[in-house]
Amino acid sequence: MDIHQLETFLAVAQEKGFSRAAARLRRTQPAVSQVIRRLESDLGEPLFERSSRDGALTAAGELLRDYAQRMVKLREEAAGAIRELKSLERGRLQIGANEYTCLYLLGVLDRFRRQCPQIGVTVRRSLASKIPEEVAARGVEIGILSFRPGGAEMKAIAVYTDELAFVVNPKHPLAGERGVAIEDLGAESFVAHNVASPLRRQVIAAFARHNTPLNMGVELPSLEAIKRFVAMGNGVALVPGLTVERELASGELVKVPVEELRFERRLRLVHARRATLSHAAVAFLKVVRSLAAERGWPYEFRQERPGEAVRGRLDGP
Repeated sequence: MDIHQLETFLAVAQEKGFSRAAARLRRTQPAVSQVIRRLESDLGEPLFERSSRDGALTAAGELLRDYAQRMVKLREEAAGAIRELKSLERGRLQIGANEYTCLYLLGVLDRFRRQCPQIGVTVRRSLASKIPEEVAARGVEIGILSFRPGGAEMKAIAVYTDELAFVVNPKHPLAGERGVAIEDLGAESFVAHNVASPLRRQVIAAFARHNTPLNMGVELPSLEAIKRFVAMGNGVALVPGLTVERELASGELVKVPVEELRFERRLRLVHARRATLSHAAVAFLKVVRSLAAERGWPYEFRQERPGEAVRGRLDGP
């Protein structure tokens, strides 16, 4: 039993005759009769009263008509849903990010939702090290990372370059300085993130190279908590610049340049190289590209080639 047979069966039932059904379907009457005979053979039951001139249905035919109507309608609904996906009238985009990289997404998602309001978006928070696995397993369609994933099965698009920021409370003695050296920070109490990361390792190594103690007096579980704690007047912090744009603009925190700690971190959108992206994902990437074209550096949209030399001292797993 296939959908074509059911459509032919419904046409005969609705037109109350094989000849009228054949005319409606633009087929010959023998062809329509053959389809019905094959369907009856598959089911093992007659569907039409052959003695009747008006195409009356048997009990089996009456029962099948209800199911056939539902199946044909379901086929039409499925085809309509596919058309809506293509026209971006429905769908859902799944993105993997962590606390930091999610901040880059906000501006992109704001524009994406304005252009495609019918597309739902779910941003799943995950450890950065787990996001490539989730993309490969199709748990999310797109991931955003601050390092380049290993292997050639991922396609990576560089989208933003961030810089490490040394921030203090506006009343801190260093707040008015135009710049300080790393050696000047040996007596400071740093509020640090308690999760190991490439950024943390690079900072520790930099202090060691300059024979300067790094005093991490307080460790907190989130960047938001670190910013608030420093803004309250508790110590100093080194955080990604993207995470403190609002606080710097409002004056809650002050950024003080430290030449020895000028580390860059490149953000990348990644997806499975062999995956067929959904229409929603394709539209999302178009928004990312247009945003980069309008705003310029540090925004960009550049596909990275496998094996491409890494730029920026904080790139890496």
